[in-house]
Amino acid sequence: MRIPAHAVCTAIRDDIVSGVFEPGGRLTEEVLARRYGVSRVPVREALRTLESEGFVTTRRHAGACVAEPTEQEAADLLELRVLLEPLAAARAARRRTEAHLKVLRGLVRLGQERARRGQGEDLRSLGGWFHETLAQASGSPGLIALLTQMRRKVAWMYVVQAPARPVESWAEHGAIVDAVARGDAERARMLMALHADRAAGAHRPRVRPAVSTSQPGVNMTGSRH
Repeated sequence: MRIPAHAVCTAIRDDIVSGVFEPGGRLTEEVLARRYGVSRVPVREALRTLESEGFVTTRRHAGACVAEPTEQEAADLLELRVLLEPLAAARAARRRTEAHLKVLRGLVRLGQERARRGQGEDLRSLGGWFHETLAQASGSPGLIALLTQMRRKVAWMYVVQAPARPVESWAEHGAIVDAVARGDAERARMLMALHADRAAGAHRPRVRPAVSTSQPGVNMTGSRH
């Protein structure tokens, strides 16, 4: 069965974000095809997609390489995210469905419970799901796509420190959901702006380990889409 290019794209992107392939490292079709157990065709398609997303660049005489974002590019990305997340919250207040609210409230309950118990290992993934769901609730495909790509790039460029006061952080999440539920777009925007600005201070530039291209094969059947 032919592995679709988007599954290969997800696998390569995940390996770039996690640091398996470091910035500046070459991405040869032959090595990648062997690593993921696919032909070179989906690899070639995936590299084109990743280049359009900014994760890959093509160099003369070197071919495809992992992009090397500058400090300014990383700072700009974080600033854009701080600007766009309040917009998503405001739109969610106008366009959210009951299904969105149910998921958001459930995530807030779980996050607050884990924060009170000091179960910090779950909070990062819960926070990611919260922000992803809030973006989905905005009902704006273009904005959702931008925020999704930004979350991936922020995870690639930065290490995010755990909140010093996780209970307060999840109380902020709860207040944002309350504003969204009431349809109060301006309050949702304001609360998210404050929350996003505080969260940005917890980001530290990521230091990446050396890369090895002699990796074992990867089973693509479990790749996230």
